Amino acid sequence: MLDLRPVTYVIGLLVVALGTAMLLPAGTDMLLQNGHWDAFLLSAVISIAVGATVALASANGVSQRLNLQQTFLLTTGVWLALPIFAALPFVFGATEARYVDAFFEAMSGLTTTGSTVFTDLESLPKGILLWRGLLQWFGGIGIIVVAMVFLPELRVGGMQVFRSEGFETDGKILPRATEIASRISSIYIALTVVCALTYAALGMNGFDATVHAMTTIATGGFANYDASFGAFEPGLEYAATLFMVLAALPMVRYVQILAGDVGELHRDSQVRAFLGTLGAVALVMFFWKWTTLGGGEEPVRKVLFNTTSILTGTGYASADYMLWGAFPVTVFFFIGLIGGCAGSTACSVKVFRYQILFSAVRAQIRSIHNPHGVFTARFNGRTVTEDVLDSVMAFFVLFVLTLGVLAAALALTGLDLITSVSGAAAALANIGPGLGAEIGPAGNFAGLNDAAKWLLVAGMLIGRLELMVVFLLFTARFWRA
Repeated sequence: MLDLRPVTYVIGLLVVALGTAMLLPAGTDMLLQNGHWDAFLLSAVISIAVGATVALASANGVSQRLNLQQTFLLTTGVWLALPIFAALPFVFGATEARYVDAFFEAMSGLTTTGSTVFTDLESLPKGILLWRGLLQWFGGIGIIVVAMVFLPELRVGGMQVFRSEGFETDGKILPRATEIASRISSIYIALTVVCALTYAALGMNGFDATVHAMTTIATGGFANYDASFGAFEPGLEYAATLFMVLAALPMVRYVQILAGDVGELHRDSQVRAFLGTLGAVALVMFFWKWTTLGGGEEPVRKVLFNTTSILTGTGYASADYMLWGAFPVTVFFFIGLIGGCAGSTACSVKVFRYQILFSAVRAQIRSIHNPHGVFTARFNGRTVTEDVLDSVMAFFVLFVLTLGVLAAALALTGLDLITSVSGAAAALANIGPGLGAEIGPAGNFAGLNDAAKWLLVAGMLIGRLELMVVFLLFTARFWRA
């Protein structure tokens, strides 16, 4: 019989940690004397009490080693349980949001999607804005640990090619998580601090610099203003572009750089592919904008910032690119389905999967031309094994099918074609904004019906956990194992 105690024990502890983190925005509102601190205090008490009760009730089943079923359940369970409690401050606080909206915002934050249902952000209490930033920051470091520890062990989506990526262990999942988290957390915190100091030096006030640094390094995209980065000075767009790129690179490479292996970052083929893709798309967009709308510094800056934001899945906007024409909108839709590097906070399909896919296609074409030759797909100079190749192919098929089903389901709720398709892509690839007047860069998701919001919440969760982690739970064989 499946023992759930190790799973519920870890989830309980994480809920306690989440509740404790609510004291930060509570303290902020109390310090500012705006009268909204009690909502966070109440949410913290509920979260800590429930989390502690669950953890204590499960403490007698703690294990240093999780089996495969428990690992799948833990990976999904954490991202299901935490938004339940993370939504409470939105319900009890100044937003007085309905629970569907509060849960949508919390899930969008923790999955670093960046889609929002809140408007008039400038008028919200500082505690609410800080909480949104904290949710994305927690989600960013959380997904790195999932990508570096759990997904490779679960052989999901080809992630097993990173099983020994700088961290050799004895196969015990929880100890490995502790080791990787301790090394990467310092890098993650350092990047956030440097980003915040840079923003402050370029004109942001201390609060905005702190919140936007958290959502930048998490590639989350929650902003403190309805205009997103359009509310700031031009220099900040260049700084944000740099830090979005840094956050989309594998965090393990920074660990290796600190250990003295500087060349490892340059030798990583997915880093070169990501930067090459960003440069190529930006150049095409520069040329298009120059020939159609004229040159100048501002168009170059807007193109670079918004292209980087969409490619990395951050979801910031500094302009309403829906007004740029059909070509850039189409480009933005497709590059949002690329994403950054594995082991980063970036989302979507990830560059390495496209590399493996193209390598497999190239090997197949070569074998057709030379039937007697032996050609294999390669990644980072190594031969791609059959299980990795099968996993990547299955991921692509499942991603396309899920995108189609989710878009069709959204259309059944009454949404138009553009909103349905782009909303499905924005949720499943954790991009943030969709396309169209309603959920595009100048809009938000507040006006969608409740059914659509729940569908998008499911899409955010499924996409962030690489699809198969969630879908496997709905198979009978998983529960019989």
